[in-house]
This record gives sequence, C-alpha cells and structure tokens, in this order.
Amino acid sequence: MQRYTEVLTNFENLKNKNSYKAKMVDDLSLIRNIGFVAHIDAGKTTTTERILFHTGKIYKMGEVDDGNTVTDWMIQERERGITITSAATYCKWREFNINIIDTPGHIDFTVEVERSLKVLDGVVVILCGVGGVEPQTETVWHQADKYQVPRIAFVNKLDRQGADFFAVIEEMKRKLNTIILPIQLPIYKETELVGVVNIITQKAIYFEGDYGANVLEVQVPNDLKHLTLKYYDDMIEKLATLDDTIMNKFVNGQIIKEDEIIATIRKFVISNTLVPVLCGSALKNKGIQTLLDAICSFLPSPSDVGPIRGFYKETEEIQTREVSILSPFCALCFKVFTDPFVGKLFYCRVYCGKVENSATVYNSTKQETERISKIVRMHANKQEIINEAKAGDIVCFIGLKNTTTGDTLCDENHPIVLEKMQFPEPVVSVAVEPKTKADQDKLFSALKKLEEEDPSFKVLYNRETGQNIISGMGQLHLEIMVDRLLREFNVSAKTGKPQVAYKETITKHVEATGKFIQQTGGRGQYGHVVFIMEPIQKGKGIVFENKIKGGIIPKEFIPAIKDGVMKASVSGVLGGYPVVDIKVTLIDGSYHEVDSSELAFEIAAQTAFREGLMKGNSIILEPIMKIEIMVPVEQISSVIGDLNSRRAKINSISDRKKLKLITASVPLVEVFNYADIIRNLTQGRGSYTIEPLYYEKVPEELVVKILGAR
Repeated sequence: MQRYTEVLTNFENLKNKNSYKAKMVDDLSLIRNIGFVAHIDAGKTTTTERILFHTGKIYKMGEVDDGNTVTDWMIQERERGITITSAATYCKWREFNINIIDTPGHIDFTVEVERSLKVLDGVVVILCGVGGVEPQTETVWHQADKYQVPRIAFVNKLDRQGADFFAVIEEMKRKLNTIILPIQLPIYKETELVGVVNIITQKAIYFEGDYGANVLEVQVPNDLKHLTLKYYDDMIEKLATLDDTIMNKFVNGQIIKEDEIIATIRKFVISNTLVPVLCGSALKNKGIQTLLDAICSFLPSPSDVGPIRGFYKETEEIQTREVSILSPFCALCFKVFTDPFVGKLFYCRVYCGKVENSATVYNSTKQETERISKIVRMHANKQEIINEAKAGDIVCFIGLKNTTTGDTLCDENHPIVLEKMQFPEPVVSVAVEPKTKADQDKLFSALKKLEEEDPSFKVLYNRETGQNIISGMGQLHLEIMVDRLLREFNVSAKTGKPQVAYKETITKHVEATGKFIQQTGGRGQYGHVVFIMEPIQKGKGIVFENKIKGGIIPKEFIPAIKDGVMKASVSGVLGGYPVVDIKVTLIDGSYHEVDSSELAFEIAAQTAFREGLMKGNSIILEPIMKIEIMVPVEQISSVIGDLNSRRAKINSISDRKKLKLITASVPLVEVFNYADIIRNLTQGRGSYTIEPLYYEKVPEELVVKILGAR
C-alpha cells in the first residue's frame, strides 16, 4: 500500500489533480481491471460512488437511498435501491488507470457477476461489518475461485451499531478457505469510526474535512499500539511461512522494509494464496483513499495475469497468446446491452493488440467478419467515443451484427477462440401475453432482444398453448424483465402465476431408431439414424457424439442430425419440459443417394430422440435451492417445523450474534412466496436468501400432480 507522505488539505486540488480526459496507456502495469462483489446491501454501489468522487471522476456523490448514484442508473434500480445490471466505469488514481465494474448482489442477477468475473483481473470483496460473511458473499467468493480471480477484502459499514471487525475476520477464516491477512484496524473515538491503522507502516490514518478528503498520517494511539504490534507480528509470521526471503529476515531478526512487505503481499495475492483485508465506512468516507492505494498496490495488472488460453476452431488445438499491445488483436464480448438511442452495445475486454474505429474484425466463434463502427468507453450509461482500444481496456463496440455474449473477436490472420462462458440454468418460468392486439407483434421481438442481453433469461413459444414462456433465475428477475418490456420497448404485457422450471431426463441406457421416409412422386425424403442414449452427470446438458465410420451416413448430414437432437431436447415426452443430462451417440443409420437431405436426417434424429425418451424411463427433475434463514432464537422451532413440512433437508444451524442461521436445501416449488411465510413465522424479524443448487428427481407421489397441472 502506498504510504501517504503529506496531508492533502485542499480537496479541490485533489480533484483537479485526478480529473482527466480518458486516455489509454501503453504501460499495462498501470492498468487495473477490477470489480466490486458482495452480498446484497453490503455497500458495493456506495463504495463505487465514493471512489469516483475521490478520484475526481464525479463532483457530487449520490446515495443509493436517494436513487441518484452513477452506476445504478436504470429506473428499476433507482426505484428498488438495488443493483440489477453490472455497470462499467473508469477513473484514475495517481498514475493508475482503473476500470471498474459494479456488480449486483441479488442472486437473481448472478449472471452479471459471472460474466464480469470472467474478464476482470481482480476484485474487491465487500463485507458488511455487521452481517459478516453473508450467504451471497460465499457465492461470489466461490465464483471468484472458479475463475481464479485475485481479490482483496474491504470490511464496510464499521460506523453502524453492532459492527465488529474482528468477528468478521474470524468468520472469514472459518468460511472462506484461504489465508486471511488483516492489514488495517479500525480506530474509534468513543462509538464513532474516525480512521484506520495501517498495520504495514504501523501508522494511524485519519480522514478529516469535507467528505474525508484530508488524509492525515500520524502515530498510532496509545490504546491501539499493543494490538497493532500483535497484528503486525501475525502478518510477518504468515508471510514468512510463504516466502523464504521474509523467513530468513524474520529468523535472523533483520528489518523487513515496507516495500518488501507490500511486494510479498502482492505476489501472493496474484497467486491467489492470500487475501489482505482493509476496513472503513464508504458511507462516511472513511478508508476510501487507502482502499484505492490497496487496489493499485496489490491487485494485478493485465500483464500480471499471464498469457490467455484459447484454441483453433478448426483443430481445437490449444494455443496461448501474450497479453500485450504488440500481440495480434483479441477480445472477448462478455455482455450485450440494447441502448434505446445507439442500438446494441457490445461490452468487450481487449486482451491483446489494438483495434481502431471502423475496423473489420473476425468473430472466430461464429467464423464471420464484423465491422466496428464506433468504440466507446462507458461511464455507467454515458458513452465517450474513443479512437482505439488497446490491450487491457474494457470498452464497448458499436455496429456489430451477429456477435453475442461469449464470442471472441480477433485478427482474421491470427484466429483464436477463447474459453466459453458458462451460465446457470433458469429455475422459474411464467407465461407472458400481450395486453393488446397492437402489442402482439412487438412482444416476441422485444423478448428476443432481452434474451440476447441476458444468457440466464430464456424465451420459448409453447405451440400447445400458444403462449410465450419466459424463464429466469427468480421472480424478481422476471418482474424486472416484464417491467423493461413496458419502459424500454413500449410493450404492455401480463404474466401468469410463476411456475417451477422442471426438466426431464432418462434413467437407463437405451438404443433408439428414427426413420423419415416420404415419397411424393418426384424426389422423396430419406433419413435413418440409430442412437445410443444414456444418462450422464448432472449439469452436462445434452452431449452429442458421432461414431459413424465408413461413410454409412455422409458427414455433411451429421450437423443436421445434431440439430435435430437439440431441437427435440427442447420438449420432453412427459410434460413437455426441456430435456437435460443425456449423452446421444450416433452409431448407425443409412442414406439414399438421391432422396436423403438435411431436413430428412433432422426429422429422423428428432424421431429417434423421442423414442429414446420413451424407452429410457423418463423422469421429471425439479430445482433444489440452497436457503439460508436468519431467525431469532425464540422462533427457531416454528421455522424448522415449517421447513420440514416443505420437504427441506436441514444442513446446519449456527449462531450469528443473537440470531440463529439455518442452512437447508429445499425444492423451489415449496418456497414460492417464502418472504410472506418467514415474515409471519417470525413477526417480521426473520430474513432469508435463496440460490439454485442442483436438479433432483421429483418424488413419484408428486409427478401425477405436476403433470395434471401441466
């Protein structure tokens, strides 16, 4: 962490010093691509707002409760006081250019966290000083583990009554499975948070004046000297166990310099070995400048992350590419958003090389060329046109036609396909219908645009009922989408009662045959396939494998067979639910030299697939949710009794201050409208969070009821 050497007494000078017109630097070591992740209401948006203010990017701070923050710019976000879509912005601190993504904390919008983590080099995990390691904190932590994103932690809201920094540290050690390294301690004057202790420098830092703009570094107060020394010794011991140089100096009693400590912490943050923890209060402007210093000192630059990995589409041969402006151009589109004024915005992380306005690039995922008409740098919903984008930048391209989330854009002479992004499956569905005849034509088009933006939002037309079915991650997710239909696309729609998004699968290994033979007097149709179908691991979806040899079926018909399988999997044989977790192996078949066509083989594949479902003892699967409920001790019995009546499995019960935390797994269908239930059971004192876990077989006694309702 960079040490303050002077008191910044004039905030206007600070703002003028840091205000700048966005410009890109060739030195990747001075770029930080970071995000803020946390449980809902931990203070991500407030922290982002303070950082933008203290770096001079904005000159007036907004408040979440007032609905006027920069990154919560959507009407729905300002009305509800929550973040719904991840917002990109940027600022400059000292000589560093920082690209920031503020992500949602609500589980219904977890896809926004997922795709942001895919392209970020580091994250700041924000924890509430009162709530500690809350359920969604663990979820985003595991998401960061999945993408191996280095992180630092900021314990926020230490100004609130009941906040306990040391209890949060102990909870992090128990729950987060990594080395937790406090590098700051809070300083209180009676009950007011006034500053922090920098354990590395063993100095006290106070934030004074308007908005905490004057940063004063002085000696640690006498009552905190012993505690500071204890945490300093603990820090050195932890670093010594990881680093031989620190160990030798520690054993031999040599002085370990501040810059050595900082460099060592940085090394092990980048390797995902440890997580330094800072503290403060974003709302009260305590600890923001030191957090900025930590972001620059500890989190990696684009070049620290190492070469990117991808493959050649034709051969699937793995290749790597250096993260450098000198490498051939390569970028990943991680988000698509429809702007009412400029059309689609394609959020992209540029990993290698550079690209200019009006350039033609190659979409290696879809194997077609695209033209970039404009490049813009985003400041939430505001756009600044720039001439070029370089390695390390997070920007938006305008003018692309066929690019979607997860596609790779690159130099056509140096093609590479980056690793695909994985998104969770929707768990809740509703039927949506236009309110008027005039809305009918616009509805499906608008829904498709929303589906292109959000990979966790699915749209399906049910031919049997003539309804549009939309599916998402929760009731709030679908509520927001329907609200956006009206506000952004001027389409009035009404929805039915939320339904569980059931799935179907088979339970045994079967062989299935499909034939499509049609004679019409002229050229006919002929397609014949034989499949082996078998259940596979949960979450694998539909896997297709071709084992045809010797030209029994010409290779030009194989893609059509695969398409037939995928189309047939949209609707199963029991209740018409999507089919998942089946491996389909093409082992035999035949063709006619004149009559065979792609259409014939596609229909034959659909026929065989449906036969396999009927032979394979199909079952219905239901989504199982992880639910965590915070309840007062005196009401725990009634809550547990209610959970047992809902087919819940209690996994653990733990203490959280004067409350009890119940962790359980429960079928989603049993906890619709659970907010009302928990409110009634606890006289309004209980709260809960819920997230998808996995799909599991529906008990036999409930299948008839489900199919009857269907």
